[in-house]
Amino acid sequence: MSSEEYTPGETDSASSKFIRKSKESPFVPIGLAGFLAVVGFGIYKLRNRGDQKLSVHLIHMRVGAQGFVVGALTFGVLYSMYKEYFKPQNNDTTDK
Repeated sequence: MSSEEYTPGETDSASSKFIRKSKESPFVPIGLAGFLAVVGFGIYKLRNRGDQKLSVHLIHMRVGAQGFVVGALTFGVLYSMYKEYFKPQNNDTTDK
């Protein structure tokens, strides 16, 4: 049993929690915004799809949205790896 007890802090609202999490990992909200943009554009273009079947249009929209989210998360992982592993090495050589 720990000597430190849990003491509930201030109750975070949903918006303050989202802002705090966005500062910790900024590529997640970017991926979410891109997803919403692709879906919004796909819904807008739904009327003017021409001869294209609805199922093909929805598949293209899904692939575009997933690609944006996966790309944003990949860049986020690469950025966090850079901050954690490569940036500290560069700072150690400049201190000497």
